[in-house]
Amino acid sequence: MNYLITIIGPTAIGKTALSIALATQYGCDIISCDSRQFFKEMRIGTAVPSDDELSQATHHFIQNKSIFEEYTVGDFEKEAIAKLEELFITNNIQIMVGGSGLYVDAVLKGFDTFPNIEPTIREEIQKKYDKNGIEYLQQKLQELDIEYYNKILSENPQTLQNPQRMMRFVEVCIGTGKPYSSFLNKDKNARNFTPIIIGLEADREIMYDRINQRVDIMINEGLLAETEKLYPNKDLNALQTVGYRELFSFFDGDFNLIFAIEEIKKNTRRFSKRQITWFKRSENAIWFDYKTDVSKIIDVINTKIKH
Repeated sequence: MNYLITIIGPTAIGKTALSIALATQYGCDIISCDSRQFFKEMRIGTAVPSDDELSQATHHFIQNKSIFEEYTVGDFEKEAIAKLEELFITNNIQIMVGGSGLYVDAVLKGFDTFPNIEPTIREEIQKKYDKNGIEYLQQKLQELDIEYYNKILSENPQTLQNPQRMMRFVEVCIGTGKPYSSFLNKDKNARNFTPIIIGLEADREIMYDRINQRVDIMINEGLLAETEKLYPNKDLNALQTVGYRELFSFFDGDFNLIFAIEEIKKNTRRFSKRQITWFKRSENAIWFDYKTDVSKIIDVINTKIKH
């Protein structure tokens, strides 16, 4: 049986150090699923592991793409699963680490698959939304898929105010003639591994202090110069990232530098809260305080592994 030890948790909590310790323990590789560490032009602001850390274990999907390439979570899912199949041939235990919840889910569970929808349908829905507002989309979803509308209402009501997601739900209903909910949880790719999910957490004050310290370190290591090089391409999707956006505003003259740095800290703290909310939904995750001795975590993992 194959096992994918998956380390989750908010930014700056210590996931990299734990992943290297576990990779050393089990003699395996590390799959990174941090959606910004893929890009080779973004090193300091994405907290890419240091050269010393990278030398301690074989890492995959770190600085392997360019910001000028289109790279989706679906692309990552395919490449990561292919890499894991290759790695499991020689070692039935592998490590995955990262703070991008969507990318973690892509590898562990796969995505629901939907048929292609004619672009003209989306265009027509867009026109009606522009004319009638979000109420049109809400009403249409109620008509076409009351089951899914009620699910959103009870579980995640803010989604009803998100026009992009609502347009997607409606276009699938109209384009296929079937409820959006009928496509959920169907035909997900089978996985040839059992996940062992390890979460790291800390008290909020500690977590925020670690984030503030990390931002200061990034600034000292040259984040300003790195961002200045990227500034001409600031509208690229990959660069719509905390740490870069705020400094782009500094270069635009909207912020002074001190304010921009404080904005990075504030927005990173907000990002960490969203990460926690996402990861706390993870089924069967085993949570540890960030200071827990690695040996204790290894003991727990070993109880999950059937030799």
